[in-house]
Amino acid sequence: MTSSDHQPILGALVDYTPAPFPKQLSLTGDRVDLEPLTRGHAGDLHKHFADSLDDAIWDYLPYGPFASANDYGDWIDEQTKAGDPHFFAIIDKTIGEAVGVASYLRINPKDGSIEVGHINYSPRLQGTIGATETMYLMMRWAFDVGYRRYEWKCNALNLKSRAAAQRLGFSYEGVFRQATITKGRNRDTAWFAMIDQEWPVMNAAFQSWLKPENFDANGQQKTRLSDLTAPHRVASDPLI
Repeated sequence: MTSSDHQPILGALVDYTPAPFPKQLSLTGDRVDLEPLTRGHAGDLHKHFADSLDDAIWDYLPYGPFASANDYGDWIDEQTKAGDPHFFAIIDKTIGEAVGVASYLRINPKDGSIEVGHINYSPRLQGTIGATETMYLMMRWAFDVGYRRYEWKCNALNLKSRAAAQRLGFSYEGVFRQATITKGRNRDTAWFAMIDQEWPVMNAAFQSWLKPENFDANGQQKTRLSDLTAPHRVASDPLI
């Protein structure tokens, strides 16, 4: 190779500043608030998670279900020590109780990459506007403070999670085969991501969908979020 045969590289990032770490972060929405998960949330969460038929919400998570709120509290104490993952309790503002959990993880401020995961919605939260608002609040904070890449990963068999990723505007990036072992079973992992260049149009899609006038008197949506995000995804999941 001669001096003129340099391999292609992307342009330099001018004045790039590493994004901040989400330490003890709280986020405020119209329907839900997100606050750092603590042992004090275990009672509400254990109660609302118990409404899940056959504990199905735990099937694709590497932990749970928990026999008691105290056991769940022990797990929370252990998992929240390091700060990554940064766990949120999702508070339903109509009842003032924790009804779900989500987290940032694999937090890499230097390269501007952050992942959303450990998503566990109780039946009370599932399928609600607040469930979508939770994801929007987390995305918005990440991109607003300078993260360049926002990731979503899930068990490749979890078609509901894969469909949710696409609805929320994540682009499909493939499956990592035999990526991990979860509860003694092989896990292939499906990867999705959104990058900062895509966020302005996705942000507008969320804002449009979340407007009160997008819902009728019974709370039914008039325009689907997937119809607003689909035109802007760069790749679609072949199984969805």
